[in-house]
Amino acid sequence: FNYRIVEGTSHLSKHAYGRAIDINPRVNPFVKRNSITPENGKIYAQRDVKKCKGKYKYNMIHRNDRVYRIFRKHGFQWGGDWITYKDYQHFEKR
Repeated sequence: FNYRIVEGTSHLSKHAYGRAIDINPRVNPFVKRNSITPENGKIYAQRDVKKCKGKYKYNMIHRNDRVYRIFRKHGFQWGGDWITYKDYQHFEKR
């Protein structure tokens, strides 16, 4: 659990309710336009394993990989599927 407010709102994050988890944020960063968080995850914003220069590129979460399939099987939504921005580290249950 991580009791926190969603940035730019007054709503509690799904993390505050134990309904979300972030997995390896550096290798699976949050990407919105030209903003990448965490800062040391910039190299992993390139999600194509063949083009990514990151040492841990084989640990990136991708649609239909093992991590994705396990979480989806249990009813979680992946932030990498979102349209407006990508939160590759994030899985949440609605």
